[in-house]
Amino acid sequence: MLESLRSVVDVKPFERDRDLRRLSSCANVADYRAVAQKRLPAGVFDYIDGAAEDESAMSRNASRFRDRTLVPRVLRNVSSVDTSTTILGKRSSMPLIIAPTGFPRIAHPEGELATARSAARHDVVFSLSTMGTRSIEEVADVCHGRKWFQVYVWRDRALTKDMLARCKESGFEALYITVDTAVLGRRERDVRRGMSLPPKLGLDTFVEGARRPRWVLEFLRNEPIVFSNVAVSTKRLGATTEDGSSAVSLARFINDQFDPRLSWEDVAWIRSQWDGPVILKGIQSVADAKIAVSEGLDAIALSNHGGRQLDASPAIIDLVAPVRDAVGDSIEVYCDGGVRRGSDVVKAVALGADAAMIGRPHLYALAAGGERGVDHLLDFFKDGIEQTMALTGVTSVAALSPDIVNER
Repeated sequence: MLESLRSVVDVKPFERDRDLRRLSSCANVADYRAVAQKRLPAGVFDYIDGAAEDESAMSRNASRFRDRTLVPRVLRNVSSVDTSTTILGKRSSMPLIIAPTGFPRIAHPEGELATARSAARHDVVFSLSTMGTRSIEEVADVCHGRKWFQVYVWRDRALTKDMLARCKESGFEALYITVDTAVLGRRERDVRRGMSLPPKLGLDTFVEGARRPRWVLEFLRNEPIVFSNVAVSTKRLGATTEDGSSAVSLARFINDQFDPRLSWEDVAWIRSQWDGPVILKGIQSVADAKIAVSEGLDAIALSNHGGRQLDASPAIIDLVAPVRDAVGDSIEVYCDGGVRRGSDVVKAVALGADAAMIGRPHLYALAAGGERGVDHLLDFFKDGIEQTMALTGVTSVAALSPDIVNER
């Protein structure tokens, strides 16, 4: 009996590192999210996790991926599966892009620096937001991989122009123009929480802090969270734009500072200030995709801002095939919203996207385990893409086609 017991008992050595212990239990994005919810104050988690109004657009983004099944093919010799692809003329290890997100340092003190280092190691594109909490220069110092910058168009055009100049000096490759924030969507979780950025340490925060002391200690031990890119350009220009050094309502800040008059003429002006590839992020219709082609843009990101703007917006995966049919091969198309597994990436690319983008997932992973959390997440996506390709009998990204995707 003792011999039988020995043959089946396998006691794993205890992992002393808390982050690695935590990550070892994460099998998917839902698990990273659950860990993030336990580790972050409620208002901070809701800012990352929430969306507009009833949050139906966010839910639709993910559910419409799940509605589509795949066609397994067998006897295809999948002993060698290559997940690499070309994005804007350069190799990437997989058709995945880390989307620009605001305020990552509320998830983890390292913020964008951790994510950028991980992205470079995994040979995927990292995107920095205008509303980031690490500056263009700080990211360039630690990330020698591919770096794209996402810009909002400010009422103060000098501020936009200065950020673009800094991106050129720091070796950023491409530029997103986010076009879906003429006004800020009604994010009702933030309204209920009275959420400001950076988070205020009021009575409610101290109550939360008693339950999540590690986050509070990290928040207090590190330098203040500010809109780093805004702060640097404001200082260079001697401007008076708010830089987040004092807590502000995000809705008020955006509605005061971003230019609601943004039009195709402004897109042309930004392109005149930038000599690299330009991507429009926030396209949600075939009509606007066609205009982007006629204007000579390099790429478009089909995106409803993760469901954070117009709650009645379409599920992004539903736009991929009709947009690709309309624009042909004249422009690169990325899919942003609801991507939670490697199989979602495969579905998006098979339907016509050049790559898929992830926003919330990398913030969940960052909160769950910092830089190692992002490493864990990117490995999860890479493994999922490779496995899905093998099970559908496809050995290269170029060979993915609509034939392997079933509609609901």
